[in-house]
Amino acid sequence: MSELRPVSAEDATPAATQGARDRRPILELENVTMTFGGLRAVDGLSFTVFEGEIVGLIGPNGAGKTTVFNCVTQFYKQYKGLIRLTNGDGPVDLRSVPVTQVVRHGITRTFQNLDLVPDLSIEDNVLVGAHTRFRTGVISHLLRTPRARNEETEMRHRAEEVLDFLGIAHLKDLYVAGQPYGILKKVEIARTLMAEPRLIILDEPAAGLNDQETKALDALIYQIRERFRTTVLLIEHNMALVMNVCDRVCAINFGKFLAMGTPATIQRNPQVQEAYLGKDEHL
Repeated sequence: MSELRPVSAEDATPAATQGARDRRPILELENVTMTFGGLRAVDGLSFTVFEGEIVGLIGPNGAGKTTVFNCVTQFYKQYKGLIRLTNGDGPVDLRSVPVTQVVRHGITRTFQNLDLVPDLSIEDNVLVGAHTRFRTGVISHLLRTPRARNEETEMRHRAEEVLDFLGIAHLKDLYVAGQPYGILKKVEIARTLMAEPRLIILDEPAAGLNDQETKALDALIYQIRERFRTTVLLIEHNMALVMNVCDRVCAINFGKFLAMGTPATIQRNPQVQEAYLGKDEHL
């Protein structure tokens, strides 16, 4: 894998600030509503994510952010409205896609709570993310056919490249159990990259990280976009990270749309300030 230099916000600015009209929508939410009994967790929400963007979805606790992610990835199918993904085959109404097939359409995600297998090595955990890329079937792998062995070698090589990109290739043979939290976060990100996604959804990627690890995450998110030519949609409570890394930010409260724009615009928005801090305070 070619060496990657650190990417800063200044480096990314020219590409990141292209007018939306010059790019193609990759994800569109139109009047999405999700209720649980009498609770309306998402309320008529609409916004668009364009190819190559890093977009932050922010809001106070209980604003409905993770519910939005679960609707996009089809963990929840009971929502009203439309969620459309545009991939290489054209626009797709995601409601028609089984949750087990969403990754095949180019969407991968991380979770607030890490979902790794502690008794597997780091490399084997990363290989789990490549399951949609295997062309040989289960029987071929059980019989260890030449084609299956060649494909496994190819996927292990790709896993090592991804781990090298994240700076943890030297740990690939170690068990996940007992690894520092910052390493586990990178393993989960590596697993999403194995699926060659067009859209990566990051659910609180900085949660549990120290200040140094969070600062490094800024550069890493830029590098992921540039190296893998992907789009990133993230939820994050660390406002410094959101304002540093995102091209645009969508703010919601009680499941409703508040505002969407550049980080600077969102910081100055009175409705966003009120949702976070009250009427007479500032972000």
